[in-house]
This record gives sequence, C-alpha cells and structure tokens, in this order.
Amino acid sequence: MTLTCPLLCLPGVPHVVLSAGGRDCLRAGDTCSSDDSCSPRLRTLRQCVAGDGSMKLGPGARNQCENAMTALLSTPLHGCQCKRGMKREKNCLSIYWSLHQSVLHGLSLVENYPYEPEERGSDYVRLASIAAESEVTTVNRCLDAAKACNIDETCQKLRTEYVSACIQPSARSGPCNRPKCNKALRKFFDRVPPDYTHELLFCPCTDTACAERRRQTIVPSCSYEEKDKPNCLAQLRDCKQDYVCRSRWAQFQYDCEASEHSASGCKRENHGSCLLAYTGLIGSTITPNYLDNSTSNVGPWCSCAASGNHREQCNDFLAFFHDNVCLKNAILAFGNGSDVKTGASQPGMSSPATDNQSPHLATTASGVSMETEQNVLRAEIPTQVNGNDRLWGDEGASTLPSPGLLDHGPEPVHLSMLLILGLPILVLLSQP
Repeated sequence: MTLTCPLLCLPGVPHVVLSAGGRDCLRAGDTCSSDDSCSPRLRTLRQCVAGDGSMKLGPGARNQCENAMTALLSTPLHGCQCKRGMKREKNCLSIYWSLHQSVLHGLSLVENYPYEPEERGSDYVRLASIAAESEVTTVNRCLDAAKACNIDETCQKLRTEYVSACIQPSARSGPCNRPKCNKALRKFFDRVPPDYTHELLFCPCTDTACAERRRQTIVPSCSYEEKDKPNCLAQLRDCKQDYVCRSRWAQFQYDCEASEHSASGCKRENHGSCLLAYTGLIGSTITPNYLDNSTSNVGPWCSCAASGNHREQCNDFLAFFHDNVCLKNAILAFGNGSDVKTGASQPGMSSPATDNQSPHLATTASGVSMETEQNVLRAEIPTQVNGNDRLWGDEGASTLPSPGLLDHGPEPVHLSMLLILGLPILVLLSQP
C-alpha cells in the first residue's frame, strides 16, 4: 500500500519547513540533519533499509522502523526529488531511496519516480536558422543529425569525448575502458539537449547501412557488448544496487508505462518523456540499444537462458523493451514526426519533424550562434549544500558515477569530422 502524509501528520511529529526549492532531496536532507527531531529518525530509517533492521536495532526494530518512517513522511523528505545529471546526483538519490525503498514487511513507499520533470525548452529559433542554411532537401536524417551535432559546441564537444573514450584501448581493461566509456555516454545524454540526442538515436532509417550507423551511435562494442550475453536478472540486480541506475530504471518504468486504453500507447500520453527516460538508461548495466536494423526492436544486451525458476520474471523485464507499445510508438512517432504532447514543462520534448523538414538539416556552420562553455556550466548549477553533519556518506566509487562539470582541457578536435560519417569505421578499426 502507499502511505500518504495527510493520514500521518500526527501531533508531536516534526515538520521541517524548507524555503523555495524544498523538493530537492539534498536540501531536504540538510535541513533534516540539522533538526534534533528529524535527524535521529532519518538515521534510524537508513539503518532499517540498509539490511535486516532487527540485526541492527534489536527486538523492537520493526516498531522503531515503522515509527521513524511514519514521522519522516510528514517532512519534506517525503516527496523530495532529484535532477537527472545534477552534481552529487548519487547522494541526492540515496536520500530519496532511504525513504522510498523499505524492507519493512509489506510497506511500499515507492512513488512515481525519483526525478523532477525537466524543463528543457527547445531553441527552435536557432534550430530553424540552421535548417534554413541547407540548400538541399534532406535525404538522411541520421546524417543530418550528425552534422547538426558537429556544429553545436556542446554536442560536438561531448560527443567527441565519448567517442574518444569508447574507442581508445586500455592497458588495464583490454580493448577499451568500459567504465570510462559509459561515464562519457551518460554525460553526453544528460548534458546535451534532446533536440540533438534524440535525432542521433531515433532518426528513421530506410537502408541497412543507415541502421547500422544508428546502432553504432553508442559504440556497443565497448559500452555493453560481451562475447556471451549475461543473464538479464543478474544485470537488473546489479542495477538496483546502484542509486543512479535504480532511479533511471524506475523513471523508465514510469514514463514508458504502456496502456491499451491510450491512443498513443502510453499511460502518460507523452512520447517525449518516454524517449528521455530511455536515454537515461544508456551507460548503465542495463544499457538498451537496437538489437538489429529494425527501428523499434530495442533492448538490453542480455538473455533469460539461465534464469531457472525466475524465467517468467526475466521475460517480464525483457518485455518492457521488446513488447512495450508505448516505447515502440514513441520511437516510431519521433521518426515520422508525429510526437504527442510536446511542451516546455515536460522533459525531452522536440518539435515535430518530417523527412522534408527536420530541425537538423545543417550542412554549414557559418552564421550560427554557438553555445559557450560558460552557458553549459550555468545550465548545470549544482545544488548548494552546507557543512552540517551528513546522514549519508560522500559520493564515492559507483558503477554509475554521476557526471561532474565540464572539463576545461583541450578538445580532441581531430575526431570532429569523423563523428559525422566515420563512427562505424572507428569502431571497427578499434576492434582486434
């Protein structure tokens, strides 16, 4: 069952008051840690969800855990959220899951999703000016998307970074450094506007060569492929052990939930949010990608062959990709320009595009106003924190480290032109 605050705002239970922006879990956690009533309850609950509470808290563990949870549900910790790609994202999510993942005998506090809806407005004026510079009708939106990314400063920089990270051999890791590759991929999809990332990843293809280039967008040979496919449930267990991956998976399940009663196939009636949640999984242990040259046949690189008695559970996991009408319709709708429910208040919204009128038709960069690195930094202002005693540890090593601020090192511009047409070639050449 889902517990709600109005039923639990009991007399004597502390209510922590936050200023504007109080739904941020880092701010809510800081305020709680400085409150004499809230702090011990949060510490108790974190012990409860870290393992078997009875081992840590003694015979009265269950009651203590339930009381702590009940009290915290009347504070801003209940309902707080995080921002995808924010600085200290893992720390923020650890606070969210302390309250929303419970092992307390049937108490379920998992709400809709851990991330705030993103307000990413599309720069339609600038994109239109780029498109106007093209003197020919587009014949391949995937190539047009690569060209448009290559003349946008942020997109080109971060794409160059991940391609470089994913094709360079590593003395310690072999053909490539997979953790470094996946970190760069997450940074790209978290920092670059979906106007560019969605065009690169979901552009429609009509021939095999185009489809293979599209499949190679995230450099599968380094980012996730192995000789033998691992078990899907093992991958999912690893994902759920990491705050960021678990949160991206929860977001994907929410935004891409299918509905047979919806014309769009999506319960939320929002294709753009589903696509954005899908890209949030890239660079994780359950990274999805095209499984072949079909436009809508996507899924993670795993198998249910060795699932034993959990075969049905494994099949259900794969079905969320393979048989998800919401996800399939979202990808197809983006390709044919019939996206549903676009709006600035929802994440991942792009303007409808057709094969003859794409926002990414650019072939030259002259006269285009580029985003500066300073603008990119301002767009990702980290949440302010104070020096109060934390009820959670500093963000340490993680299978999904959250991206930091952009580096100021020299850009590897020698890869910039190869990003347009040569990514599949680079990937093939990098393989032994």
